[in-house]
Amino acid sequence: MEKMNTTNTMNNDNMDSKMKKDSAMDTTETVRGELTYEDKVIQKIIGIAIAEVDGLLTVDGGFFSNIKDKIVNSDDVTTGIETEVGKKQVAVDMDIVAEYGKDIEEIFENIKKVIAREVKAMTHLEVIEVNVNVVDIKTRQQFEEDSETYQDKLGSAAEATGDFTSKQADKAKSAFAKGRDKIEDNSEPRVR
Repeated sequence: MEKMNTTNTMNNDNMDSKMKKDSAMDTTETVRGELTYEDKVIQKIIGIAIAEVDGLLTVDGGFFSNIKDKIVNSDDVTTGIETEVGKKQVAVDMDIVAEYGKDIEEIFENIKKVIAREVKAMTHLEVIEVNVNVVDIKTRQQFEEDSETYQDKLGSAAEATGDFTSKQADKAKSAFAKGRDKIEDNSEPRVR
């Protein structure tokens, strides 16, 4: 008899679970709404995704964007990525700098594959077009040398100037202290 009560309890639990699922399905089917994505969201997905593509040194955002990035360290992964986002589809345009000695056609195929995979996985949007314009090629060494920003250079210069100024101030303090000691030795009290 005890065994039968356990079986009945399990069956009741299964029925309750099924009814809850059916109720949840009914609710979501009756709720209306629309899911949309800003261009910058898709651009960010793409920017993060393409970091894994071998031979792709950077996405180039054009002259003014490059100046901004050289002056200020920017972690904006969307720079240089243009998208057109619809309700079901996405089109992508970008200018890139490829690594010298790498198969550029293979880089292009990998870019398309990674973008389509990540955008689909996260948004269920279909990537229908990826246009890549190669604006430059560089060796990895050239790229790393060029990646030092003006901000980095200014920071190094400021640090060196700060060290120099600090040493000069210490020398001035020392000279002043020696001069004050001499003045104090030769001075008479002002009041009696």
